[in-house]
Amino acid sequence: MAYLNVNVDHIATLREARRDVEPDPVTAALLAELAGAHGITAHLREDRRHIQHRDIRLLRNVVKTKLNLEMAATPEMVSIALSVRPDQVTLVPERRQELTTEGGLRVQGKPPKVREAIRRLQAKGIPVSLFIAPDLRDVEASVDLGAAMVELHTGPYSHAFGPHGPRRRELLQLVEAAQTAKSAGLGVHAGHGLTYRNTAPVAAIPEIEDLNIGHNLIARAALVGIEKAVAEMLGILKAAVKS
Repeated sequence: MAYLNVNVDHIATLREARRDVEPDPVTAALLAELAGAHGITAHLREDRRHIQHRDIRLLRNVVKTKLNLEMAATPEMVSIALSVRPDQVTLVPERRQELTTEGGLRVQGKPPKVREAIRRLQAKGIPVSLFIAPDLRDVEASVDLGAAMVELHTGPYSHAFGPHGPRRRELLQLVEAAQTAKSAGLGVHAGHGLTYRNTAPVAAIPEIEDLNIGHNLIARAALVGIEKAVAEMLGILKAAVKS
C-alpha cells in the first residue's frame, strides 16, 4: 500500500487569512498522525504565504512519522533545512504569482543550483526528492543530478480525470515514469491535485511508495474532521492494493 503523507499547508492558509494563531498546522499534523497518516508534508514558501519558519521548527519537534519539507532550491531554504533537519526534502519550483505549484521542477538542463542543493542536503544525511513531470527525460535527469527520490506531478492526471478528459493517457505516463524511476534506483512518490475521487488508480501503481495529499483532504477535514478525512483516504489506499 502506498503511504499517505498529509500536507498541512492549507491549515496554515486559513490561519494566515486572519493573521491569527488558529488553526495551528502543528495540531493538525498531530491529529493526522493519530488517525494513521504515515507522514506530514509542509511547503515553506519564500513568500511565507502559509507555512512559517516557526511551524517547521515545531513540526520537527513533534512529528513522529516522517516530516517532508517542500521548498525551493535556494541558499536560504537549504540553510533552513540543514538547521531543522527534516526526514526528507522535496525540491519544488516556485513562482510568487502562482496559487499553487503549477508544474514540475525543470531538471533536464541539470541546473547547478539544484545539484548543489542536493549535494549539500544529502551530505548531511537528508534525502532529497525532486518534484518532476512524469517525463522519462526528467527521470533520467533526476538520476544524473543525484537525487534519492522523485515525486511525480499528478496535476495533469488530476485535471484529466473528468468524464471527457484523457485520464488513461495521463495515468499511463505516470505508470511508465514510476517504473523507469524505480528501475533506476529512485524512490517514487506522487502528488498534486489528488482527491477522494481520483487517487485510487495512482495508489494502485505498485512502484509508488508515498502519496502527498493536501488541499482536497484538508477541505474534507473542514466538514468531517481531520481524523475522519485521513481514515477515509487511508481506506482508499488500502482498497487500491486489492483492486
